[in-house]
Amino acid sequence: MFAHSLDGQPISKWERLSDHLAAVAGRAANFAAVFGWPEAARAAGQLHDIGKCSVAFQAYISAQRDGATGGRRGPDHSTAGARAAVAIYPHPAGRLLAFGIAGHHAGLADGKELDRRLDDEYAIQPHDGWQAHSGEQPAAALLVPPTDFDFRHNKAFTAAFLTRMLFSCLVDADFLETEAFYARAKGEVVERGDFAGIVPLRDRLRSYMVDKRARAPASSINALRDRVLDHAVGKAALCSGLFTLTVPTGGGKTLASLSFALEHAVFHGMDRVIYVIPYTSIIEQTAQVFREALDTKDDVLEHHASFDWEAAGAMKDPVIGADDEGPGGVDKLRRAAENWDAPIVVTTAVQFFESLFANRASRCRKLHNLANAVIVLDEAQSLPIHLLRPCMAALDELCRNYGVSVVLCTATQPALRAKDGFEGGFKIDEDRELAPEPQALYTALKRVTVETLPEPVADTVIASRFSEQPRMLCIVNSRAHARGLFETIRDLPGATHLTTLMCPRHRRAVLQTVRTRLDPKNPQPIRLVATSLIEAGVDVDFPEVWRAAAGLDSIAQAAGRCNREGRLAMGRTVVFVPADNKPPRAVEAYWQATRSVLRKHDDLLGFESIKAYFGELYWQKGAEALDAVKVDGRLGILAAIAERVRDFSFPFRSIADAFRLIDEIMEPVIVPWQSDPSDDDAKRLLAQIAAMDRPRAVDLRRLQQYTVSIPRKARDTWLAAGAVRPVHPSLGAGLLCFEDLAHYRPDTGIDVGDTWLRSAESNMIA
Repeated sequence: MFAHSLDGQPISKWERLSDHLAAVAGRAANFAAVFGWPEAARAAGQLHDIGKCSVAFQAYISAQRDGATGGRRGPDHSTAGARAAVAIYPHPAGRLLAFGIAGHHAGLADGKELDRRLDDEYAIQPHDGWQAHSGEQPAAALLVPPTDFDFRHNKAFTAAFLTRMLFSCLVDADFLETEAFYARAKGEVVERGDFAGIVPLRDRLRSYMVDKRARAPASSINALRDRVLDHAVGKAALCSGLFTLTVPTGGGKTLASLSFALEHAVFHGMDRVIYVIPYTSIIEQTAQVFREALDTKDDVLEHHASFDWEAAGAMKDPVIGADDEGPGGVDKLRRAAENWDAPIVVTTAVQFFESLFANRASRCRKLHNLANAVIVLDEAQSLPIHLLRPCMAALDELCRNYGVSVVLCTATQPALRAKDGFEGGFKIDEDRELAPEPQALYTALKRVTVETLPEPVADTVIASRFSEQPRMLCIVNSRAHARGLFETIRDLPGATHLTTLMCPRHRRAVLQTVRTRLDPKNPQPIRLVATSLIEAGVDVDFPEVWRAAAGLDSIAQAAGRCNREGRLAMGRTVVFVPADNKPPRAVEAYWQATRSVLRKHDDLLGFESIKAYFGELYWQKGAEALDAVKVDGRLGILAAIAERVRDFSFPFRSIADAFRLIDEIMEPVIVPWQSDPSDDDAKRLLAQIAAMDRPRAVDLRRLQQYTVSIPRKARDTWLAAGAVRPVHPSLGAGLLCFEDLAHYRPDTGIDVGDTWLRSAESNMIA
């Protein structure tokens, strides 16, 4: 019996099923050992492909060798293992394994769909004799939970989350072993896992911070940053779990949080640091700061695009349609998604949280690598209100059962602790605050005055102020407004536009120009219009900043780009309501909470104002508003999980469909951007990928610097028009690239002038 065939090769070189099952089982067990469930993962690995013993499947892969499949999908080989799991292991262990085994191609299904496949009336081909290939399964007694695994706090959520984590171990092991087999067959070397360890990275950061401190000019701000760093690092030996780091913008929290994370990871023997940044920010800058501080290029993984190969093609049967190896296993290899095996991962909140509630193998591969990690949530106040409670439940579960430490890192700490009065909030005591005296820091780091204009403001008024102020930043709430305002000031010296319609490498170039023009040693005009992407983790220092109506946390972030280094006695931040661009629906609730604070507090950025803002935002909305999506017509993800715990019939697919941080479905496209006419890096990389039998993970990672996320409608329209094409044939519509730069502008990125895109674009806030 064989697991994988090789095109045009004799049977003697094919992969034996027994070898594949043993390899996947061993690797999955190693993954799950990190959180105490190795034998459960081993059992899943041993059973996941036993359906390949069927006559139908063996005939199918034999036909592949001869090119006789005619593009047909392979027969269902996942259901057999799921049935064996429930037959061998008692409830609920067998059922938890069955979810992952049945879904190792198609993804975790809803419980009712799993029941359909487990039913005797569901027709599958016989698979007699599989025991000879799978090896002896672990005894049921070995699948009991570790003594320190806590099911008592929230049995339903814990069981559903464990199912996902075991699924992650299985699908990542399956992919890696399949990848390794085909690489060996072709004499190739798989470029994976050659990373520096946590200890040397910690040591490099220590040296960098010592040198940075020595080079920094003496100032009250730099002295305060040193104090924040020392205080955070001094708490690295505390036991793992939840922490807060509350430092106003400009207080050095980015490197302080990384320093704590690495020191904490070394002390506790943890595996990696995952740095999560809001989807509205520029993660590539933070990744670059980390690469410089750690003196490395490849140890920092920057992951902000989701290439969901499985969802790329329309499948008539979403359960069996993905249960396909394809010719020579290429279809499985198209799932070259990230598994976050790097020691430092910088990613977006969208990528992080949607993965935690995903069901697709490509999105779930990475989840097991969250165990035994330090997770830093930069700008934690940006957690989405309508999904706040599920997000909090996932973070709490990671800390409770997976050896994770989570740092809620922010300039405006949200009121999410139980001691703040948040019902069911995080249990974080004062000794787990990593910053020294946060309230005093607010006073010490006050560098701007905030004024709120009483009447709506037209773009012409802002343009007039731009003409008077040679170095000014204006942040607005949508891409459409940003482009319109930029067009109004385009002819002014130093007029610049920054948007996520530019690819990351282009944005880095724009920011470098901005910083050069802001250099106090040689100041030049720089008039920047941007969306909220510039607010988190972007180190720029303008004397004056205007911010369109938004939440107080966003206003505080905008103010953090004003007089950042304290060169002025006081910088000026102006909050205004656009006359012709009302706040998008996603921003309205935040602005309303801000207006309430404005009526009661004089100092908009004061510690008490921030506390009042989050109280208004969270406490008065009620529990339903904090878990407000529908799953199968029922309000609330947590409720949907809880009500199905009795029979462990969790609706994984429905939850994945419902859990969206942003309403608009965005799709990645690759832009062959050039810094100048001689720059052909993107084109060479695309040509290199297209010429390969299958794309390499390392090359797909490099492509991210040329990625732009656009609405699905826009992508589909361009695909139909032939303006975009697949990066590689095996990836299909999962990853597309523009043929040229005809739709890309050097100052505004992807052209959004067409009417079919403008309406969607007006709602994009990043």
